[in-house]
Amino acid sequence: MTHSSLAHDIASGSPVRLQAVAAEGQPEVTSALEELYRGFENELLVPLWTEIGDLMPAHPRSRAVPHLWRWQRLRELADQAGQLVPVGRGGERRAIALANPSLGGRPFATPTLWAAIQYLMPGEDAPEHRHTQHAFRFVVEGSGVWTVVGGDPVPMNRGDFLPQAGWNWHAHHNATAEPMAWIDGLDIPFQYVTETQFFEFGRDEITDAERITPERSRSERLWGHPGLRPLSATPTAPGSPLLSYKWEYTDAALRDQLLLEKEGFGGTVEPGHAAVRYANPHDGSDVLPTLRAEFHRIARGAETAPVRETGSSVYQVFDGSGTVTVGDKSWTVGRGDLFVVPSWAPFSARSEAARSDSDSGALDLFRFSDAPVFEALKLHRTQKDA
Repeated sequence: MTHSSLAHDIASGSPVRLQAVAAEGQPEVTSALEELYRGFENELLVPLWTEIGDLMPAHPRSRAVPHLWRWQRLRELADQAGQLVPVGRGGERRAIALANPSLGGRPFATPTLWAAIQYLMPGEDAPEHRHTQHAFRFVVEGSGVWTVVGGDPVPMNRGDFLPQAGWNWHAHHNATAEPMAWIDGLDIPFQYVTETQFFEFGRDEITDAERITPERSRSERLWGHPGLRPLSATPTAPGSPLLSYKWEYTDAALRDQLLLEKEGFGGTVEPGHAAVRYANPHDGSDVLPTLRAEFHRIARGAETAPVRETGSSVYQVFDGSGTVTVGDKSWTVGRGDLFVVPSWAPFSARSEAARSDSDSGALDLFRFSDAPVFEALKLHRTQKDA
């Protein structure tokens, strides 16, 4: 099957183009077959036997490719944007999306995941809006910005993970004299392809009461106590009611896993590899309906076994250094670098971190994926390669 230009398709009356080819498993090329194919084209029909290799491959063949973005360069370009691009309407959030090189220039990291660096200058406010896309913020460096979700000011500091389910009003304000950058993750491509997205502008300015800078948000005071669920609250909206997962708790959980392993009591997913998943404190589910977030710590010298999964992932190096391999690509990575793991591409990582480049002395990786979507559809599959 071949596809011509849109203009030619309109002129001929059909976008379907079929070509009879002499190949094993294909019908004999005859004038009668050519006539049949022209009839298919006129009626907008496509026979499966001409497309089965593309539509039903033996294993997933992602349109995305493995790719790496260097944090230092992203930070430099975001700083330039901070000088040139307004953060208000039109500049909308000053979010700069990662574009996978094989997705035709679309601002998509993978066919289902959006990742962007967002940059807020000193004293700036990012005006309020809301959207059906589920989102989060993850802070790899800096502090001093508060995101205001439904009127609740939530502090953002290095290592904090801040999920936000769709259709919640939110704005940001920078209360310091320094700019701050972080990464946003959303399911924009998934909602785009399924044609389910809604968006609405809110207020241009938040109130003075919302422009406060508490150490803990109201959501943290209610939901942020490990292992304890408030009896006074039963969330009805999707997603986690806890709006900030503090780095101190993530760090402690990972540190304890590696210590337990060292003491001979297990606790890690494989030797030298500690990992946690951010969970909804109400019911233990994923923090967002379409996005899964995890944190992985790989001890110096340890190497993870290659793993394949249906669905795609985006990783950010939080700390340390090492080598990551995705499919046939390998990179040496350091703090802040981001990379994509397409569906069914084998991924492994080796830690080369030390106290000189990592607070934990390990390679720390933040990861988010589209796994909840595929699990809900019973299409999630994992394979550990030998």
